[in-house]
Amino acid sequence: MTEPSSSQASTTELVLASSSRWRRKLLDRLQLPYQCYSPNIDETPHSGETPHALVHRLALSKANAVAHHFPHHCIIGSDQVAVFEGDILGKPHTEAKARANLSRFSGQRVTFLTGLALLDTRHQRHQVHVEPFEVVFRHLSTQEIENYVAKEQPLDSAGSFRMEGLGIALFEKLEGRDPNALVGLPLIALCDMLRQAGLDPLGAS
Repeated sequence: MTEPSSSQASTTELVLASSSRWRRKLLDRLQLPYQCYSPNIDETPHSGETPHALVHRLALSKANAVAHHFPHHCIIGSDQVAVFEGDILGKPHTEAKARANLSRFSGQRVTFLTGLALLDTRHQRHQVHVEPFEVVFRHLSTQEIENYVAKEQPLDSAGSFRMEGLGIALFEKLEGRDPNALVGLPLIALCDMLRQAGLDPLGAS
């Protein structure tokens, strides 16, 4: 279902292919009118697929999945995974899995990869970027992990935390170009893509 973000949504050229309220909040910061449309794709990794290739493919697939609804638009797709000890970790979906993930991460460095795609259906071209970001977790007690998961319920978040909420208390340090990537939408890279597509958030000619 289409969800206009403002009264101007019916005429905007920009579409966010996501149902994530966190990505909407990030995109709102650019003060551009846009619409939301939820993609429906299979996010299962392919056999032998690297984490980088996975988020690259899924970001573009999400944009492509809604393209037939928006033939004269720029469509944003995004996907994120956590990578730890060679494992690709997506959304935990259950409290038990979230606690298990955070127990593994305690005192460790975890890499997050966020795929970002901008599909321009006006000119049949696209841009794709993968933004890395690293998180160093504090040494977490079992009680801290249980309290965090019970309070914030991060079951729909890659990595089993929400950086924009109480999850910030889990970390010793954050390392990367754009902390927005941890929330799910790398805004620095997106601004560059939008400028190349003629949709400058600052309205420069």
